[in-house]
Amino acid sequence: MSEMIGFLGLLGLLAIVAGLLCLTPRSADAQEPALTWIDARDLTIEGKGWADTAGFYDRLPAKAKGVVRPPVWDLSLDSSGYCVRLRTDAPTLHVKWELRKPNLAMDHMPATGVSGVDLYAREASGWRFIATGRVTKQANEATFSTAGRSEFALYLPLYNGVNSVSLGVPEGKFIGKIDESSRGKPIVFYGTSITQGGCASRPGMAYPAIVGRALDLPIINLGFSGNGQSEPEMADLLAELDPSVYVLDALWNMTAEMVQERLAPCVRKLRAAHPQTPILLAEDCTIRNQIPTPKGKLLREIFDQLKQEGVTGLYFLSAEGMMGPDDQGTVDGCHPTDLGFIYQAEVFTKALRPLVGK
Repeated sequence: MSEMIGFLGLLGLLAIVAGLLCLTPRSADAQEPALTWIDARDLTIEGKGWADTAGFYDRLPAKAKGVVRPPVWDLSLDSSGYCVRLRTDAPTLHVKWELRKPNLAMDHMPATGVSGVDLYAREASGWRFIATGRVTKQANEATFSTAGRSEFALYLPLYNGVNSVSLGVPEGKFIGKIDESSRGKPIVFYGTSITQGGCASRPGMAYPAIVGRALDLPIINLGFSGNGQSEPEMADLLAELDPSVYVLDALWNMTAEMVQERLAPCVRKLRAAHPQTPILLAEDCTIRNQIPTPKGKLLREIFDQLKQEGVTGLYFLSAEGMMGPDDQGTVDGCHPTDLGFIYQAEVFTKALRPLVGK
């Protein structure tokens, strides 16, 4: 008898649920709100050193093709350091991005860092991470909740290029560019795969990006994986820019002979073009915190030589602390994890803050 009552009770509960569903039917025509889309190029773009690029998100000017070595040119098509800055009052922000290369990830770096996008929002306490746009194919779309925030920074892929980037908001909501006139000149980072962002889990965790947020300054990322070698043609291109500081962080990719032959001429060229711009020379580091390394010792000698020549505004950054207090900050003994990039960013930020007056 009790089993029958329990069965009837279950039937009654199901009838009540069915009745409620009938009272609140789901419309077959229900749709997501219509979106208004805007090309990212119509917003504020950070990270672009030259206007005359073949592709909008290329990192070197079109004239550099055939002048720089082919690997450098190929890597310049990656969008590392590019950041879209915007304001919106929308509750959600939608992003579409089309990638240049079909290879979305590497064996030691995830697709989110190689090919993904990364959204940050400005709060009273500084920049806060919101979410990452994941990657499944060459054309991707992601939706982010803005949670009442109004100013955003969208970081673009580190080791892939983009053909196009679009941002969408629900119809009737505002989306527009940021006035960057008060932020100051960018910091130019020139270097290696580590500068480019290998192997951050997402674009906003490359150390130049972390430094840019900490100092609230634009950055231009000219890291070229395996190919940051301070060639004369790269020195010529760097001298065309007008940054607040030059950061030269290329020792990882240079032989001792390259360090001896190229670094002092590169510094002299930059100083001739920009007599007042600070130049920061960064030495290489190891997970065992060998300081200085053999190339670091050479760099220290070159730094002293240039100072004796009367080169002013020249600064040296020791590798002390770049790998943190232990050996847990790399993927492979060389390329930093996010933790390793935080260690590096702290060292660079401390060195750069007095040079930019922040």
